[in-house]
Amino acid sequence: MEFTPDIERQFADGEKNVYGSKSASDSSSGCLESNVVPNTASKPYRPQSGEVGEVCDVSPDFLRQKEAEGHEKFKRLGWKRLTIVLIVEAIALGSLSLPAAFATLGMVAGVICSVGLGIAAVYSSYVVGQLKLKYPEITHYADAGRLMFGKIGYEVFGFMFTLQLIFIVGSHVLTGTIMWNNLTDGGNGTCAIAFGVVSAIILFIVAIPPSFAEVAILGYVDFVSIIAAILVTMIGTGIRASEAPGGLSAVNWSAWPKENLSLHEGFIAICNIVFAYSFALCQFSFMDEMHTPRDFTKSIVALGGIEVFIYTVTGAVIYSFVGVDVASPALLSAGTTLSKVAFGVALPVIFISGSINTVVVGRYVMGRMFKNSIIRFVNTPKGWAVWLALDAVITLIAWIVAEAIPFFSPLLAISSSLFISGFTFYLPSLMWFMHIKEGKWYERKNWACAAANSFCFLIGMVVLGLGTYSAIKDIMERYSNGKVSSPFSCTAPS
Repeated sequence: MEFTPDIERQFADGEKNVYGSKSASDSSSGCLESNVVPNTASKPYRPQSGEVGEVCDVSPDFLRQKEAEGHEKFKRLGWKRLTIVLIVEAIALGSLSLPAAFATLGMVAGVICSVGLGIAAVYSSYVVGQLKLKYPEITHYADAGRLMFGKIGYEVFGFMFTLQLIFIVGSHVLTGTIMWNNLTDGGNGTCAIAFGVVSAIILFIVAIPPSFAEVAILGYVDFVSIIAAILVTMIGTGIRASEAPGGLSAVNWSAWPKENLSLHEGFIAICNIVFAYSFALCQFSFMDEMHTPRDFTKSIVALGGIEVFIYTVTGAVIYSFVGVDVASPALLSAGTTLSKVAFGVALPVIFISGSINTVVVGRYVMGRMFKNSIIRFVNTPKGWAVWLALDAVITLIAWIVAEAIPFFSPLLAISSSLFISGFTFYLPSLMWFMHIKEGKWYERKNWACAAANSFCFLIGMVVLGLGTYSAIKDIMERYSNGKVSSPFSCTAPS
């Protein structure tokens, strides 16, 4: 089937308007400029007759209509909605683990790590956006892997990308189990596996909308939910501390790391902070739905400021109210009654933030399986059937992960060490050195960028090495000390 010249021109004009038409001579040498030259060599999808997954007697007009509807459906994201989607993906589990990280590192190191790692993550996210602008055909992190390392990179990055997103969904299943157990006073005899199943079902339902623009609508509820939950926790812990003997001055918190802090304990805390800044993982996917991708910098700056502020204030304030005994997730530290209120308020964020990761990995798998079929647009009966099946399979795998790894903080540390260290830090640095820099890295104009990317690369490699060791060490100690339940146990996770 061939397209008319008018339709071909519309495709070309659309690509030009979306990504810009700056010439190489217009590009700035500054590392904080977005004037990258888009590579529009890749062609838009052209449906052919007899495609896999669709009946062969579908009319060309039907295929053309469904493709046009699909492009319209998945190109509705502006920078404001992108900010909301990034907030949904970013500000959730991370904020619940930070007070415990502050309790391990101490107030001074906690604030420094929260702010410093946040700034580094925002810069790395900016680099990811630059690569997307320069190579618009990149739709997921796996495509960036192919650009950097060929077919092997595509497969390895795709595997890491999929596994990390499933880990995150599993973390939300785990958090949901902890929440239901807390709300029911220890389950009242109900097996914790049942709570995990309920959490997985809710995550499946919320992940049904396949467009990020649709998820952004739920994002407003998500953002209000997490802010309200944090405020309830802060107020509750503050009241408890002020009413305790000695008042706030008697709270056992310290500016310095806790006594006899071991290497693996310290790095578990750092990994939990790293996990909180994992938004670069999905950025290629989100930007692929933007109608004006060059506006991504507004979203990154907005998200960075909001996230660093919320994380630092949450970690510092709750730690100063509770002290070294602060729980992870932090909502457990608000007291019996208020923790129930906090979990009830946080219910939307647990499931909305978790489900968006299901959508991202589902879109990646669907786009890979049906690259040349209108099924990928999820606007035909067969497309919806495939989408719902993918949603169910991904959620099921995430539930299995959550039941097989029944502990909260070490699970975040594992995923941070193995995957977030790369997706957020050392891989964006390599992207700059390999595909974004202009001229030699050691030229004067590149000194600042080379230093910033080298620093981010170093952060990523340290977290990968020491973080992985620390996570394994911590898990071994937890099992040897009997601090965790067995996999697929009716005992609530810790």
